[in-house]
Amino acid sequence: MTYKSNFKKLTFFIALLVATLFLTTGCGFFSKKSANDADSKNKGLFSWFKKDKKPNLPNEAEMAQKAMDYYERGRYMLAEELFQKIKDQYPFSPYATLAELRLADCKFHQGLYEEALPLYQEFEKLHPTNEAIPYVIFQQGTCYYRLMEAPDRDQTATKKMIQIYERLLQRFPNSPYAYEAQKRILKGKERLAQHEIEVAKWYYRTSHYPQAQMRLQRVLDKYPNTKASQEAKKMLEKVNRALARSDGTSTESWWRRLLPIM
Repeated sequence: MTYKSNFKKLTFFIALLVATLFLTTGCGFFSKKSANDADSKNKGLFSWFKKDKKPNLPNEAEMAQKAMDYYERGRYMLAEELFQKIKDQYPFSPYATLAELRLADCKFHQGLYEEALPLYQEFEKLHPTNEAIPYVIFQQGTCYYRLMEAPDRDQTATKKMIQIYERLLQRFPNSPYAYEAQKRILKGKERLAQHEIEVAKWYYRTSHYPQAQMRLQRVLDKYPNTKASQEAKKMLEKVNRALARSDGTSTESWWRRLLPIM
């Protein structure tokens, strides 16, 4: 009895010891596993969302503000780059309209008038009722104004400038750009009149008197209020005398023509 009783006690003690060890190591295992699980969560799926999240990109408003800051400080190339991004990335944003206009302005202020001109023209075509249209038309004329050649060169830009400014005055006679447009139209007409005189002089030097006469008469007919018209009147008298001599209808005596100093 005593032996059996002692054996049972020993067995119970061993079982209790094993259970205690199991529980002790088991709790550590599970706690470690739980920690590992939590750590795996932190380093697994959830951390994937956190680490791979893309940085916030500036929206069109922020880009426009930065672009305008560059523009107002005269850093037109940097401003142009940002305005182009706004136009490409946010084509339906209100800021895209601003970007279209400022792209033309950036080209203009860099002296790239031939590149700015089609951008202004495109803006007017796409936004015909925009409140900036008077400015846009004026800038088109200003591009041609800056492209004007000397009186002895081709005057296509001068003619285009006058046409655009006259269109501006017809559509928006009370715009703040009207006064300057009128001044430049007068300057353009003066340039065209002077061009006709330069051509007439060449015809006169080469004894093409009828052609010279035609050019000078054109100045008097088309540009009567210019300073060049006074020069044209004096030269026309000279051309008429030469033309009369060449036709044999001069009223001067033959000996006076032989001695022009008399």
